[in-house]
Amino acid sequence: MEQDIIIAIDGYSSSGKSSMARSLARAIGYRYIDSGAMYRAVTLYAMRHGLIDAEHNVDTKALIDSLPDINIDFEIIGGRQSTILNGEDVEDEIRQLPVSNNVSPVAAIPEVRHMLVTLQQACGAKKGIVMDGRDIGTTVFPNAELKVFVNAPAETRAKRRMLELRAKGQDVTFDEILSNVKQRDFIDENRAESPLRRAEDAIDFDNSNMSIEEQDKALLNLFYNKVNK
Repeated sequence: MEQDIIIAIDGYSSSGKSSMARSLARAIGYRYIDSGAMYRAVTLYAMRHGLIDAEHNVDTKALIDSLPDINIDFEIIGGRQSTILNGEDVEDEIRQLPVSNNVSPVAAIPEVRHMLVTLQQACGAKKGIVMDGRDIGTTVFPNAELKVFVNAPAETRAKRRMLELRAKGQDVTFDEILSNVKQRDFIDENRAESPLRRAEDAIDFDNSNMSIEEQDKALLNLFYNKVNK
């Protein structure tokens, strides 16, 4: 029987890494942790409490002071994994564009990252998890046994995100999604704390021309190649 491992899946926004990670975890019986959902939940808390203005400026001190009041967990509700913020299922709300437009500035705050990295590392203490995000293979689990970095052009990612949001009934345009994707890429790559980088030992995974079935199969093969060595 193979030993459980930690699988770190990093990549740019809207690259499909969360869907891939969720599918892989289901296929191999591991726990899935969506680190991006944690940052989105903190962002939603900040928005609800008036800590982010219309220009996406964050009241950093007030948010840092509020961190002890923010509790984030995951639960299976209605057959899907939902993000729970202070006892409330916020899975749908954190996926909407207003949160997407504000999450990168919040995620760049060192104190926010420190709190969530500690929580993420606790989730992986017993291994047997798949976690996706921006710094899982570089900061959260630098010793993860399998690291994958998902990549695709911004235009491809924006189109996927637009179709996903429209399918959920949100009235969005390609241009506003592309602008959001590029802005998030820039902030994620240039923040001082744990910037988005491909770990040196991560496998570069370009899913630009892959179907969902193809990328899931390729990722599953990477897992079995790792644990069966």
